[in-house]
Amino acid sequence: MNDPSEKAAARRAALAVRAAAHAQGAGAARLAAGHVLELLAPLRGVRTVAGYLPIRSEIDPRPAMLALIGVGYRIAVPVVLGPGRPLAFRLWTPGMRTERGAFGVEVPVEGEAAEPEALLVPLLAFDAAGHRLGYGGGFYDRTIAALRAARAVEAIGLAYAAQEVPEVPRTATDMRLDAIVTEAGVRRLA
Repeated sequence: MNDPSEKAAARRAALAVRAAAHAQGAGAARLAAGHVLELLAPLRGVRTVAGYLPIRSEIDPRPAMLALIGVGYRIAVPVVLGPGRPLAFRLWTPGMRTERGAFGVEVPVEGEAAEPEALLVPLLAFDAAGHRLGYGGGFYDRTIAALRAARAVEAIGLAYAAQEVPEVPRTATDMRLDAIVTEAGVRRLA
C-alpha cells in the first residue's frame, strides 16, 4: 500500500482511538509493564532496553522502564538527530534532567550513548501481522532497520489493546515488530 492519503486517514482515526483508550486506561501502563517483564525475561543477551518518554496519548512506558531497572536492565531513550536519520539513544535514569527536544519529546540533557538490544516502540495502530502505524517520520523504521543490519534486536510495540486494527497501511520501508505488548498481554509474532 503506497497511498499517502490512506496512511494519513489511518493516522487520524488511530489518534482518536488511542486518545479514547488513554482516557479509559487507568492502570493499563502498569499491567503492560508486567507483560514487558514477562516477554524480556527469557531473552538472552538483552541488557539495554530502549523505552521512550511519552507524548500525547501514548501508553506510558515508564512503569515498565522502572520495573526493568529494578531487575538489572539499563534503560535508554531515543534522541532525534535530524530528518531522514535513525534515532540515537542515551541512557536514562529516573529523575535525570531532561529538555524538550524534537517533536516535543523529552530527552536527557546529558547521558551516555547506548545501543539497545530491545526497543519499546510507541505507535498509533498495529495489526496481528506485527505492522505498526507511526507518526510518519520513519524514525523507528530507519532505526530498527539499521540496528537489525548490525545484529539481532527485538522491536516490541507498546500500545493499548484497543489500538489493534485489521490491517495497517504500509510501504516497503515499514519494519515489522517482533512482539506487541498491551495491558491485555503479550503477542509474540513469527
